[in-house]
Amino acid sequence: MNQIFFLASIATDLGNAAQETAKTFGFNTHHFVAQCISFLIVAALLYKFAYKKILGVLEERRQTIAESLANADKIKLALVNAQTKSQEILTQASVQSNKMIEEARAAAAKVQEVETQKAIATANQIVAKAREASEAELVRMKSELRKELVRLVAETTAKVSGKILTLEDQKRLADETTKQIAA
Repeated sequence: MNQIFFLASIATDLGNAAQETAKTFGFNTHHFVAQCISFLIVAALLYKFAYKKILGVLEERRQTIAESLANADKIKLALVNAQTKSQEILTQASVQSNKMIEEARAAAAKVQEVETQKAIATANQIVAKAREASEAELVRMKSELRKELVRLVAETTAKVSGKILTLEDQKRLADETTKQIAA
């Protein structure tokens, strides 16, 4: 029983303290209700006109970043495919050169030594040209990949940061991207 009276006493004391505080600071119920209504109106307007647009912009940036990452993965896959193709070209060139060398050796028994030397020289030239062509293609594809990746990184960074990148910023991003690709 004493506990109930004790709790009632605390509630009364808190109520009195609240009333005294309201009087001290000049609390007015009508102004308070008006302030609450004004706050709710401002909050509703901000939600309707600003918050939804901000969420839309953030979602668009997230999609742009996801697309850029997907494109970077596609470019990496293309590089791997190019390296595989160049390896296949080298392998085929090697197989062809070995085949020609074997044919030249078989013919060497029947043909003079001079003709044998010409066939071996021709085979070596074909291998050298095939390697040069393969290496040139690989260098070209790597260069294109680096340019495209640097462009994508600069474009994505510009979209994510929301500012136009200066030439210095683009050069710095290009250098950092090139270092990361080389590693």
